[in-house]
Parts: sequence; C-alpha cells; structure tokens
Amino acid sequence: MSLQCGIIGLPNVGKSTLFNCLSNARAQAANFPFCTIEPNVGVITVPDDRLNKLAELVKPNRIVPTTVEIVDIAGLVKGASKGEGLGNKFLANIRETDAILHVLRCFEDENVTHVDGSVDPVRDKEIIDYELQLKDLETIESRIQKVQKQAQTGGDKQAKLAYEVLVKFRETLLAGKPARTVSFETKDEEKIANELFLLTTKPVMYVCNVDEASAVSGNAHVERLKEAVKEEGAEILIIAAKIESEIAEFETYEERQLFLAELGLEESGVARLIRSAYKLLNLSTYFTAGVQEVRAWTFLTGSKAPVCAGVIHTDFEKGFIRAEVIQYEDFLKYGSEAAVKEAGKLSVEGKEYVVQDGDIMHFRFNV
Repeated sequence: MSLQCGIIGLPNVGKSTLFNCLSNARAQAANFPFCTIEPNVGVITVPDDRLNKLAELVKPNRIVPTTVEIVDIAGLVKGASKGEGLGNKFLANIRETDAILHVLRCFEDENVTHVDGSVDPVRDKEIIDYELQLKDLETIESRIQKVQKQAQTGGDKQAKLAYEVLVKFRETLLAGKPARTVSFETKDEEKIANELFLLTTKPVMYVCNVDEASAVSGNAHVERLKEAVKEEGAEILIIAAKIESEIAEFETYEERQLFLAELGLEESGVARLIRSAYKLLNLSTYFTAGVQEVRAWTFLTGSKAPVCAGVIHTDFEKGFIRAEVIQYEDFLKYGSEAAVKEAGKLSVEGKEYVVQDGDIMHFRFNV
C-alpha cells in the first residue's frame, strides 16, 4: 500500500536531519530496513512489538514487518504559491502525498541561522499555511469559473452541488483556515471535495524539533504552538533531531537503550514518528502467523475482510469465502492457534466483518 507522508517546513528547521535519521533507522532495531525509491523517498519499517511477541510464540522461519513511505520535500519559502524558490515543484510534491509531517523549529541555536531571523514556530507555521492556502484558493477559483454559470442557470444538479462545495472551501480559505476544517453532510459532497486534491485537506501532524533539554517535556516554543493549533485537532510530536542523530551512531540495542534512559526517554523519537505517520495515514495492521512466517499487513482502517484479504493477493478478495479471526490478546493468552481453537476463541467471519487493528487472520477463498 503506497500511501506517503511528506515532510515539509521552512529551510533549516531540521527536515533533512530527521529524514536522515529515518534512513538510519535500520541501526536502531533489527527490523528497521530502509531503501531508496527516489532520492527523497524512504520506505521505513513500522515498529510494532506485537509482531515480535507473536514471533516469540510461533517461532517462524522469518518475520516480515509492515512499512510506511516518507517523502523529504525541500524547504518552502514565502511566495512558494507564486513559484518562489521553485515553489511550484515543491507544492506539486506535497499534492502527491497523502498526509503531512510539518516540521517546526522549536530550539534556539545561534550557530543555525533561521530564514526569517528568529525562532518563532507559530509564525513559521503561518507562513507555510498561507502558501498552501493560496495555492488551494487558486485551484478553487479556477474550478468555480468552470461550473458557476452551469450551476446557476442550468438544471445540472451535479454542477450545482460542486459549486456549493467550492463556495464552502472558498469561504473557509478566505477566512485563513485550512480546507480540512470544512465538514460535509453527504457522501456526494465528500466525493467532490476529495477529487479536488487540495493541499490543506490533507491530515497534518506538527513535529516540534527541540533541543536536548526539551526532548521529554517540550519548551515555551512548543506550548505556544499547541495553543495556536488547538482548534485544528492536529497531533503534535516532540522530537530532538540532534539526539536522534546521536542515537543512530550507536551500534548495539543495549547502548541505544542506555542512552535513551539517561535522557529520560523510553524510546527514540524516530520510532514514535514512524508510528504516528502510520496512524496519520489512517492505516492499521493485521497479522498472519504460521511456521513459514509471521507477517504484518497494512490496511485502511475500517476496511472489511474481503478488502483486507486482497492486500495479500487480489485472488483472495475475488474468491473470498470467510475469514478465521483470532484477537491478538487471545493469541498471547493461549499461546498458539490450536490452544485458541480449543478455548473457543477463534471466530469465523463473513464479507461484512470490519477487520480490527491487531487481528490475526486466516482467509479461506476459492477462485
């Protein structure tokens, strides 16, 4: 499933440092592979303790984790919506992603220059927001010109509905708010909205890049940002990119854990970032567990059993008969599939079953 999170932000806020830490994630845990699809795209394993615990019980020949794609998008600048700083190219890169990791500088360091002369994450956020909103407004105005006359004078119901959706977006953007804050009452409206591929409809997580002393609890810059985004319902993640760079240098797991413990951290920021990116994309995980392999599979949260079966192979979806499901906690409690069956904890589900995060699945199909 090739959904992507794009890392964005102003120049010199720590985007590339974070991306490089992600690229070195293979050094942080045994199951953190990284490969390059293009110069700025990384495929990174999603850390999941459940996979390791299942493997301890099943003892398979191999373990296959699930992954998430992260795209490093070059720094935006003021005027990007008008093409400044190759802005059109960068905005096009953002449009191709499914969610946004917005990195904001929340640390003071006189040796690292800021493009606007001072550290102010709220101002930086507003600069990026403004450029994205301007580009979205440009898209909306262009679409309105195409459907307005048809919507107001003709009997085209679809054009009328599209016009109403566009007007809602325009009013919101002109008020300085992102398009994601607009809500719609019908699925038809949502369909039209989704087909616009607006930049500010994408889910966003704000990544506060802080200094070492602020890695655990944040600082005044982080608190100001929290206050500024509280109405957006967006997640905020605190991470110290400098620390993450140091963690990547350690060769053993024990050394890394000792270093984290000294800082008062339970796990690396990179691990938290990867998991948060996965959730931001509205993704969940189910497992298959057997002697050959224990494997994690990615699916869109809320998907039904046949669709999840199709993640393994399209034939599984086409010929879906039923799914045998074991809840993760039951597998851990009883220790094996046979013991789960004996305890009557294996359920047989049909086409309408909504797969839950952590389900252990076995599909029956016929093609």
